[in-house]
Amino acid sequence: MRSIIGIFYYAPIIIAIIDNNLIYFSIVVSYTKKPMIGIIMGSSSDSKIMNDAAEILDKFKIKHEDQIISAHRTPSRLEEYAKHAENMGFKIIIAGAGGAAHLPGMIASHTILPVIGVPIMVYNDKQSKKPENMKFSSFGGLDSLLSISEMPNGSPVVAVGINKAGNAGIYAMKILANEFPELKKKLKQYKLDQHDSVLKESESLKKQGLSKFVQKKFK
Repeated sequence: MRSIIGIFYYAPIIIAIIDNNLIYFSIVVSYTKKPMIGIIMGSSSDSKIMNDAAEILDKFKIKHEDQIISAHRTPSRLEEYAKHAENMGFKIIIAGAGGAAHLPGMIASHTILPVIGVPIMVYNDKQSKKPENMKFSSFGGLDSLLSISEMPNGSPVVAVGINKAGNAGIYAMKILANEFPELKKKLKQYKLDQHDSVLKESESLKKQGLSKFVQKKFK
């Protein structure tokens, strides 16, 4: 019967396993020393949104590698990147794309690594003379959301909300936390901090009254 008899939280982590009365030692590289999450996007303009994923990962000191992989302009790089991600030992890929948003699904077709898709609302930044209501995609990002979420049976891709790259980062950490108890502990504290933050704001709202609270918070 196989059982873990000791885990030491250093970098690298050494795990001792008993298997048929023999002891094996396995080394697990720390998520703070080696990239375990790949962040890719279809265009440099997507970096403004995808940066939210990087920021939350950086907050938890999780190393990640970031690249631009266009599903339509650099199709040959899709398969190359999938092999690269597996060879590097990535655990998760976060892929952001707007419009047709084929990148998450296409990269998922080349790897068994879990892919988290971030649908991005496309902004027409280069066409400044357009009216305000014409500066973003006609479907407001819904096209991207549907493209990522409606994968065929057998080829799933997780989809977060439109422009919610930060949520993709948190979801990726939850997957990693199954392997790293230290990270699981940090995520539990993160949820407690969110809880305390809501209580603090509620108390502030109660003391100030709604009108003063809104003026101060949204000035």
